Amino acid sequence: MKKEIYDGFEGDFLSDIWKQTKFEKGAVEFQSDIVRKGKKALKITIHKGDKIEQGNENFKTSERDELLERKDFGPKEGKEYSYSFSIYLPKDFLIVPTRLVLAQFKQDEKDDKVSIDNPILALRYVNGELFITLQTSEERIKLFRTNEEMRGKWLDFRFNIKLTRTKSGFVKVWMNDKEIVNYKGITAYSEKYGYSKPGKFYFKMGLYRDTMDEPMTAYFDEFRKKEL
Repeated sequence: MKKEIYDGFEGDFLSDIWKQTKFEKGAVEFQSDIVRKGKKALKITIHKGDKIEQGNENFKTSERDELLERKDFGPKEGKEYSYSFSIYLPKDFLIVPTRLVLAQFKQDEKDDKVSIDNPILALRYVNGELFITLQTSEERIKLFRTNEEMRGKWLDFRFNIKLTRTKSGFVKVWMNDKEIVNYKGITAYSEKYGYSKPGKFYFKMGLYRDTMDEPMTAYFDEFRKKEL
């Protein structure tokens, strides 16, 4: 049986599976008021200007407070993994058209000159719509979308993935034990877009958005990862 990596955020400090370079000091808080399981969960609050990334003619300026999976723990191309985590959006979470990403899988472009660096997979919440996107070329597609009310309750996600630039890739997603995505095909950027082979990948979760004045708060719990 493959080893499972688990973090229930029960301590007072983040475990060493996470890098702390993508959030501002004080943005991540261990708390016990809103919890999926156990005694604690993470509360992440983003304010305007947190970890700012300047935009250009193609992209708006963004800000973030995210947990970043250590890249040496990240998925390897062609191998199969299961990632699961729980998210709680408060009942008064803002309904706005601002781009917001709650979790994402990125292909590592650090040492490459890439023409597209958008997330391969992203869990997004915009204007009251919760949706999952896949992008491995200029085109971004929606694998799932819902306008059902998602605030005020825990959402349990499981992503089973095989990230590869061949057609043998797949993405299967469950939300609250219901299968919502079953995709087969290319799941990584190719050399055409400047990415080296084999690809390297990593996972992030938290709050990543275009800049806006109002703060946002979300809760995260029960992270698990294993190779299938």
